Amino acid sequence: MVNIAVLGYGTVGSGVVEVINTNPESINKKAGEEINVKYVLDLREFPGSPIEKILVHDFETILNDDDVQIVVEVMGGVEPAYTFVKKSLLAGKSVCTSNKELVAKHGPELLEIARDKNINFLFEASVGGGIPIIRPLNSSLTADEIMEITGILNGTTNFILSKMSDEGWDFDEALKTAQELGYAERNPEADIEGFDACRKIAILSSLAFGNNVDFEEIYTEGITKISALDVAYAKKLGYAIKLLASSKKEDDNFYAMVAPFFVDKLNPLYAVNGVFNAIFVKGNVIGDVMFYGSGAGKLPTASAVVSDVVDATKHLHRNIHSYWSSKKLELTSMDEANFKYFVRINGKKANKLKDVEDSFGKVLEVVELDGAPDEFAVITDFTSEKTFKERSAKLDCIISTIRVK
Repeated sequence: MVNIAVLGYGTVGSGVVEVINTNPESINKKAGEEINVKYVLDLREFPGSPIEKILVHDFETILNDDDVQIVVEVMGGVEPAYTFVKKSLLAGKSVCTSNKELVAKHGPELLEIARDKNINFLFEASVGGGIPIIRPLNSSLTADEIMEITGILNGTTNFILSKMSDEGWDFDEALKTAQELGYAERNPEADIEGFDACRKIAILSSLAFGNNVDFEEIYTEGITKISALDVAYAKKLGYAIKLLASSKKEDDNFYAMVAPFFVDKLNPLYAVNGVFNAIFVKGNVIGDVMFYGSGAGKLPTASAVVSDVVDATKHLHRNIHSYWSSKKLELTSMDEANFKYFVRINGKKANKLKDVEDSFGKVLEVVELDGAPDEFAVITDFTSEKTFKERSAKLDCIISTIRVK
């Protein structure tokens, strides 16, 4: 029997217990051992709950029990999660977590402790909820040199943008509905400003490229400035607007960013709607592969956590090597990256198009909307971020800009 302790009995924590209790025969068979939840740690009481008899309020109870071999951290946030996880690893207990904030900030350190102790720090559920992506990067794709990872990594923002496109809602209406349905927090800043996706792409980039990507150095732009008219232009042009988290290797340069993009119908991410997530990976040997599924939610995320518990059980005294060095990966300035740009212009096309082309050069497309007679939009040719900023500064009629994938 392998005893585990679950830190936190919120949405994911209760889901972990539920998954283990729902599929014990299958899980134990795959693990090769009976997995037993010995403790659940939470500050709250849960009278009448199935975990009432195993509920504890003091982490030291778990830390000092040598029978606990695996700790499941699903508390969220950096503290006290970091302290509890680090102490658990130092005590020789493997840790499985869904905590993207913890992994993005302290991943290399915690992986190093696990390697030194010949145990494991596993975090499949920290990116993409129930979508398996960490394990493929560590095993299935190791024959490849990863050239690019681009994904829709936040279900909340994808839901909002899908509603704006499909239902014609404005941003505030879509956000309110997302909150009512439980897809967005009361304070949705981490989602709508791109911070959640930023931490996730930092984790994926660190694993793909081997060195540590500091999430605080990734250019991050959210969706709060996306308007109903931006969405209408996108639809007329045959695009969808998606919040993409992306990292890319070009020669010896590494780029990483989070921002809204126009995505065309030929891109597999175009059809990823609602709260679903998808992660596109380009390898130099395998080519293009995509991982798709529920990116959040109680049971999909809990399922990924329990998969890590099974993996940790199968490797109790053997470290599963993870290619994530503490050496910092230096990111190339986004000023050097090249994109096409969608640009909305205030004024009549007849009066302003020449000024726009004087600044940006010959544009690829020009579009007008019936409901917006006093403006038009263009799509520019490829240009660097630096050049685009310089040229944009010469025009006082720009309403909004969005990059084109």
